[in-house]
Amino acid sequence: MTANAETSNRGRAGMLRAAVLVSTIWAYAGGAVLLAVVLVNVVSVVGGIFYKPFPGDFELTEVGVAIAAFSFLPYCQLTGANVTADIFTSKAPARVVGLLASLWAVVAALFAALLLWRMYDGLLSQKEYGYTTAILQIPVWTVYVPILVSLLLLVASSAVSVFCRADEEPEAASA
Repeated sequence: MTANAETSNRGRAGMLRAAVLVSTIWAYAGGAVLLAVVLVNVVSVVGGIFYKPFPGDFELTEVGVAIAAFSFLPYCQLTGANVTADIFTSKAPARVVGLLASLWAVVAALFAALLLWRMYDGLLSQKEYGYTTAILQIPVWTVYVPILVSLLLLVASSAVSVFCRADEEPEAASA
């Protein structure tokens, strides 16, 4: 292996490690939000039995689940945990599977960029009109912020996964 190829492999592996670290932390944050949603629902149900339910529990559930679902996307992209139809590629050569994975990573990056653009436009509209949730009066535009961060991370994760995947890290980089 030439010095240039080894340097390139180290650079890709470093970029991959950084992307996996950031997306993992972001996914854990999404998991914490989801756990908080579950706790709010438990408090609401138990409160409904013994006293009164938690006001706005369904609003917090909607917001929390949306934030959590988007927060898992970058991690899934980098680790190959997205749903795939492996039946079509199970007997294909590794080179073809790798090429298809890179092609779909490009598609994912483009789709995530489109979503990022449109969701940002949605944030601006929600902020302009001043929409809030009915019971808790949470400004709806604030919910868009972590979703936009997730989509930005998804664009970056997709771009990184075009060239390398977490389950196929270059050997030279681990040395």
